[in-house]
Amino acid sequence: MSEPGAGLLGLFGGTFDPLHVGHLRLALEAREALGLAEVCLIPAGKPALRETPQCAAADRLAMVERALAELPGFSVDAGEVLQATVPATGAATSAAPSYTVDTLERQRRLHGPQRPLVLLLGADAFARIEAWHRWRELFGLAHVAVATRPGHELRVGAGATALDAEFTARRGVAGDLAGAPAGRIVPFAITALEISASAVRRRLAGGLSVRYLVPEAVLDYIDSHQLYRTSHGH
Repeated sequence: MSEPGAGLLGLFGGTFDPLHVGHLRLALEAREALGLAEVCLIPAGKPALRETPQCAAADRLAMVERALAELPGFSVDAGEVLQATVPATGAATSAAPSYTVDTLERQRRLHGPQRPLVLLLGADAFARIEAWHRWRELFGLAHVAVATRPGHELRVGAGATALDAEFTARRGVAGDLAGAPAGRIVPFAITALEISASAVRRRLAGGLSVRYLVPEAVLDYIDSHQLYRTSHGH
């Protein structure tokens, strides 16, 4: 991890079941568009509002680590996975779900109160944020940067929701992020890639190729560990 205060730190959480090139493009384009010094990917151990990942947390973490091994400016935080797995076995524990607010509190402890932290979200996830645990506290812990399709204005509701009020009060631009450790909501456009982890899993289950949809290191790991496939064929 970087030293506290060493530039803007992007935080990108997800199940990464598996990590695919759409995830990497979002992280890369966020780094460029927002002037981030580093992007840290945080695989969820036990996601709260999503179905149980198909792949074990230890495998999902390993795929992210391998994909980022050769990429400068990117790092991995294994904390969520380590909290949710039994050492040595990699099996899931009955630990509490991974809540984003808890993740951000842990990142604050790691990086200190002054370093600007930027939580990276897709527009769909941001639109559902009112369902998240202690969602209003997120803005006191980090900025929120929302990836949108080029040419699409970010809209979150009918204009009268609690999230709309937060968005109106906190909306900023990339240049605002370095001026405070938290509190802004900044939309940024990214290349639209129609790739999803569920579609990757379906192709693998059907014995179809996912080359160029996932990083080569991830494909190698999937093949060597026979993940997601219903048979041993390719």
